[in-house]
Amino acid sequence: MAQPGTPEGGRILVIEDEAPLRSIIKMQLERAPDASYDVRTAPDGVSGLEEVRRDPPELILLDVMMPGLDGFEVCKKLKTDPLTSRIPIILLTAKSEYNDRLEGLEAYADDYLTKPWEQKELLFRVRNQLKTRRAQIQSNALTGLPGNVLIEMELSRRIAADEKFAFLHIDLDNFKAFNDYYGYARGDVLIRFTAELLKAQLDRYGGDGDFVGHIGGDDFVIITKPDRADEIGEAIKSNFDVQVPAQYDPLDREHGYVIVHSSRQGGVQKFDLLSITILIVTNLARDIKHSAQVSDVARDLKKKGKAHRGSIVVADRRAHGLPVLPAENPADPEGT
Repeated sequence: MAQPGTPEGGRILVIEDEAPLRSIIKMQLERAPDASYDVRTAPDGVSGLEEVRRDPPELILLDVMMPGLDGFEVCKKLKTDPLTSRIPIILLTAKSEYNDRLEGLEAYADDYLTKPWEQKELLFRVRNQLKTRRAQIQSNALTGLPGNVLIEMELSRRIAADEKFAFLHIDLDNFKAFNDYYGYARGDVLIRFTAELLKAQLDRYGGDGDFVGHIGGDDFVIITKPDRADEIGEAIKSNFDVQVPAQYDPLDREHGYVIVHSSRQGGVQKFDLLSITILIVTNLARDIKHSAQVSDVARDLKKKGKAHRGSIVVADRRAHGLPVLPAENPADPEGT
């Protein structure tokens, strides 16, 4: 992802049977004033497919009216292949009738550009498709929330800007038992439920610039202002405890636990209903220069959180001007 002040870029394949137009498109892309594109070309659908499979591009500009294998067929082949289905495709055509545009959408094209076009429109559509694709790649596929790359970028940006921030690390207790007991499909539903709950509480108690991401599995992140962190954390905890029992079958909910057969433990084990642990790290009273320092503090706080039965919010004591206990000293493995 391009940083502010850095030209955007991307690897683009142009599949167009008319040589003069192929050259014009290549020139328009390579001369973009605010981007630096690596542009390859192919003269027909068959060679275009071969080029995609040889070295997949980040974006394809695909002519519709080509001899032999036309653009609609090429698009369908690429979009139904799991290895190439996520490459955005912009169809290029002289056709502008409704039925023609509909056929392009039925072939799973991502966008549609009608000949002739202005260079500005071409560059705008290319930039938008590349931006969307990169956001999807860098997001968690299950929840759609920003993933590890974007989380790291957001945290590093705030550190570099010397902003005061609060970093909330959120994970679920007894999630593996829930997954083993109900199966992966129910586990995925639970993860999506948690993501929506986090977004809802951030919408209610957060503010401009707040960020929510999904590390993976049952681990999530919120980055906010320090003065909002406690309220957001407590709201997440209380709403989770009220709402999560609905994820269980009625009898299990009534019992307040599930029994999981464990071949590793050599028997059965009783697990309480899910709870949530929320760790709050801030740089109010810590000189944080790197994102790894945030992870180190969160790891120390997690020892205290996981020792507690049920949901809990564990805040960095330094953020409240309290003395640092031995439990928060990384040199003391037994502290928390």
